[in-house]
Amino acid sequence: MRPFPLHQRPSGWQSQLPERTPHPPLKGSHRAEVVIIGAGYTGVACARAWQALRPDARVVMLDAEAVGDGSPGRNSGFMLEIALANDVDDSALAGMRRMNDLSRQAMDSLRQAVADHGIECGLARTGTYRAARGPKGLASIEAYRRFLTASGLAFESLEQGALAERLGTTYYAKGLYSPDCWLVQPAALIRGLVDALPAGITCFEHTPARTVERDGGHWRVQTPEGELTSPHVVLANNAFSRALGADGSRLATIYTYAALTPPLADALRDQTGGHEWGLLPAHRLGCTLRTTADHRMMIRSFYSLEREQDNARIAAQLHARLTARFPALGDTPFDTVWGGTTGLTYNGAPLWGAIAPGLHVSAGCNGGGIVKGTLLGEALAHQALGVPCADIHGLFGTPSWMPPAPLRRLGFEAISLKERYKGRHEA
Repeated sequence: MRPFPLHQRPSGWQSQLPERTPHPPLKGSHRAEVVIIGAGYTGVACARAWQALRPDARVVMLDAEAVGDGSPGRNSGFMLEIALANDVDDSALAGMRRMNDLSRQAMDSLRQAVADHGIECGLARTGTYRAARGPKGLASIEAYRRFLTASGLAFESLEQGALAERLGTTYYAKGLYSPDCWLVQPAALIRGLVDALPAGITCFEHTPARTVERDGGHWRVQTPEGELTSPHVVLANNAFSRALGADGSRLATIYTYAALTPPLADALRDQTGGHEWGLLPAHRLGCTLRTTADHRMMIRSFYSLEREQDNARIAAQLHARLTARFPALGDTPFDTVWGGTTGLTYNGAPLWGAIAPGLHVSAGCNGGGIVKGTLLGEALAHQALGVPCADIHGLFGTPSWMPPAPLRRLGFEAISLKERYKGRHEA
């Protein structure tokens, strides 16, 4: 497989932003103390932490695309300070509290970077809703309510009428509101973070790593027009790290799909809540929804394994799901529709840590995204340099084995079919 994705369409978030001059690609032979493959949230956090611990070291980061074109600029822009509902383990509340503490610290560091560097990315602490329509989703809502209560976290329980008043839809029967979430324009955020990197960190864009091979006591990273030699390499390109040495038996690539409307007219804004909000589905195969500061509506849904599906066909399905929730948007076309990738492990635990002397990986975010990636990237730099860090394996677990293709695909399709049936009311 390739060590980077090829997307059918540009990210809708990136297309909203002004043109930016990318950092030049790598050419020729270079040396560095560490080479970080992937200029996403994990890679940036790792680079910043490494440079803070070793101010005189040369830190090099590679990105296969222009910053913002890849997965970090294709997500939904939710920055969660507490555990996702799907990550909750009632039997390990002490560990969950520690995870939440670490997430808050990572969020604080991101918020501080935005403030310090004047990054215009629409960062706003809006909180997030979780809502459900059918029995499976309602059971998930109840389980998450018990977790929030036991953890002493703030939330509101909302019936259908209260949800309709806030969001403009009667689609959902019940939900929860948690204040512990920020919304952001993700492409603007990752562009701003990369452009604000300290002078000791060099980022090369349009520079895919083709191979990572051991060369004596160092690693040699080959790119289309150059090479890097370094004692340390960090694989921060999520599931595509499999092509460079990460364990492919524990990691898969999942494509998911999103769309944005144009800015809505005043009458339609009033029928979609009239303010900026975000909603995560109670069931994994439901729909993520959010509005934006410029009054657009975003929807994300549908999943495919390893291969991106036809975006035109997905667009029609996304529009059907959106209008089921907001009939008033039936005549509103999408401005942009796109696919993006995430790394999936079977049990939700990240593939994280040293996989060979000097070769490190952080992959399998399982949709945790911005805050979780930041947390794991910083911790990986600390571990690699022998600095005490959080017990990532103890808190998040280790990824379990998955069968190879074609059994993996058959298993994915069977599980997806079962989950689609169980969560059919949330579609």
